[in-house]
Amino acid sequence: MSTTLANGHMATQKGNFWLRKGSKIAPYLFVSPFFVIFGIFGLFPLLFSLYLSFHYWEPAAGLAAMEWVGFENYVFALEDEWFQKSVYNTFVLALKSGIPQHAVALPLAYFIHTSFGRMRNTVVGIYFVPFITSTVAISLIFTTLFSRDFGMVNQMLTSLGNFTLGDVKVLSWLFPTENIDWSKPDYTKDMISFVVFWRFVGWNTVLYLSALQTIPKDIYEAATIDGANRYQQFWHITLPLLKPMAFFAVTLTIIGNLQMFEEPFIITGGTGGIDQAGKTAAMHMYITAFVESDFGTASAISWILFMLIAILTWINNKLLGGDN
Repeated sequence: MSTTLANGHMATQKGNFWLRKGSKIAPYLFVSPFFVIFGIFGLFPLLFSLYLSFHYWEPAAGLAAMEWVGFENYVFALEDEWFQKSVYNTFVLALKSGIPQHAVALPLAYFIHTSFGRMRNTVVGIYFVPFITSTVAISLIFTTLFSRDFGMVNQMLTSLGNFTLGDVKVLSWLFPTENIDWSKPDYTKDMISFVVFWRFVGWNTVLYLSALQTIPKDIYEAATIDGANRYQQFWHITLPLLKPMAFFAVTLTIIGNLQMFEEPFIITGGTGGIDQAGKTAAMHMYITAFVESDFGTASAISWILFMLIAILTWINNKLLGGDN
């Protein structure tokens, strides 16, 4: 009888042991799918691209054909005139599309916040639609709008340029009288920048509007009692309190614009346009990898872009981050 009780007691202890063990392991089992997926599709490609950036490799030859070249891929990329031009194009496009985004989005958000009341969500939704619309669809539509021969943009501009009073074209000094070839290098960057601006200005407006809604109304009421007008309230209250959101929004713009790919790729037909005027660094990386099959140099380009983004983000943190 005592032997039976002892065996039962030992079995109970073993059961409690595995129960305690299982309760400790269970949380890790539940979260393990995320770490497995992240390791396979996130961490491994990241580390492999860093490893690959120090090798010369053509995938068709297999993994065994990798050849260690050290920093040659980085040196080759930095000395490549086409890469230098693509980086220049990227910075120009980033400035031409990024600065107007925030210059328009911030006052627009303030205007919506103070003027629309119950209609605010509807107005914000209208501005937000371009951001959730397919990039391919947007780029194709604007390519048609900017067409030289039958685009609506040229039709509108030339109709203004050819507007006459009597025999005099009164607006010809401001608007063109003949169709503009938007595919020319002088206009390619402007066209791409406008498309990117149009797509993301609503996104930044939503960011700034969400920050505006967190500012206590008591501050504005106190400022009004002290005699501050709307302009003074915007300059001395709104802007300083929007600084954390401005840092976040500008950081997203820096990251997104330096990785710009879809809009210039589709608008220029994947070629970068005449004289490569619309070719960005991301496009150059894509062409290097999947057209020229030089995955080592393409990986080096991706890490150079990463370092550029990191440097600009650090500068942005110094300018807008502060102690926030």
